[in-house]
Amino acid sequence: MFSMASLPQWRRNLYILFGVQLLTTAGFSLVFPFLPLYIRELGVATRGSLEFWSGMVFSTQAFVMMLSSPLWGVVADRYGRKPMLLRATIGGAVLITLMGFVQSAEQLVLLRTIQGAVTGVISSVNALVAASTPKEKTGSALGLLMLGRWGGIALGPVIGGVLGDAFGYRESFIITGILLAIAGVTVWLWVHEDFTPVEKTKRPSIVGGYWALLTTPGMAGLYSLSFLRSLGQMMIYPVAALFMIQLMHTESGAATWTGLMIGSVAGASAISGVYLGRLGDRIGHERIMIAAAVLCTLFYLPQPFVTTPWQLIALQALGGLAVGGLLSPMAALMNLWTPAGTQGATYGLENSIAAGGRTIAPLLAAGIAAWWSVRAVFGVTALVYLAIAVMVLWMAAHRKEREAAQGMRAVMGD
Repeated sequence: MFSMASLPQWRRNLYILFGVQLLTTAGFSLVFPFLPLYIRELGVATRGSLEFWSGMVFSTQAFVMMLSSPLWGVVADRYGRKPMLLRATIGGAVLITLMGFVQSAEQLVLLRTIQGAVTGVISSVNALVAASTPKEKTGSALGLLMLGRWGGIALGPVIGGVLGDAFGYRESFIITGILLAIAGVTVWLWVHEDFTPVEKTKRPSIVGGYWALLTTPGMAGLYSLSFLRSLGQMMIYPVAALFMIQLMHTESGAATWTGLMIGSVAGASAISGVYLGRLGDRIGHERIMIAAAVLCTLFYLPQPFVTTPWQLIALQALGGLAVGGLLSPMAALMNLWTPAGTQGATYGLENSIAAGGRTIAPLLAAGIAAWWSVRAVFGVTALVYLAIAVMVLWMAAHRKEREAAQGMRAVMGD
């Protein structure tokens, strides 16, 4: 009979954190389909357009997370990853619940800004699992976390869209707070971390530690890919509901259809991410990334020309399958290429760089929609994925030089 107690500690943590990842991402993504519509319902106390505040509600949170994630990553490597995960889940529960009671778009943006400084569940979970998982199991472990992450993102928008249309938008924030609180209690009670910090005399400075990461062979390319992937992923979120209204010629049911679209992407990424993470452990993660990047480009190119919601949802789902082939291999390579004991800093910096993409993407999308059209946002997103494909091919072409540099570093380290 299966028993969690009979499993190695790293596997017990992995399965529990899979559930935590599922709960938290489902909670956070509940509000994605209707955030622009919630802003319109709240109204603006000062000035600014709907597109501007829709961009701000996404960008401010990501911008502050970009600044705070590297600091939290260093704290995690010095004092433990579990405390950082508790901070992110419990703090997020309080802030998200408060968002259900705001009275203006400005108040919502303020709370989203604070959220960016407090939360960061994904990087905390990745760091905790990567630090305890055997290197040869990295791809499959992070792939399972990716399944939890994208499974939650698949369920959240669908549930949130239905709740938003049926009962109103505020209730979804309260449900999100409850889910995050449950996740925090789960971590507190059942996740165990055998944490041994690096000796104080051997710790690099914060700047020195991150400089060492950035100059590790191959890491600059991976971080650049993380930025572009985040940019491509977030470009459509601020305008997705508005585009759906255009396709449907009515606002009725738009939140539900937008939730289905976002959910289809996440569900497809969840399915492909766990399988491709394991496949990458066997045949090489870079091969998976090359195929995924090319397919992403092909699936996103037709999206500006769709005429019905189902066409958009189908193409988004196919793109989601391909995106899963970027996420798990990228996370696995980061763990494989960086020194032991730096997982907090590694994924903290990755979260910061990805947050930089999420900061720019909504503002860029709002500008493109205002100056040209909502359809043009999807066209620019296709170009972002084309840039990812070019970069992955370039990294593959320089693989031998990178491996030689990694070997030299290992010899010098010994």
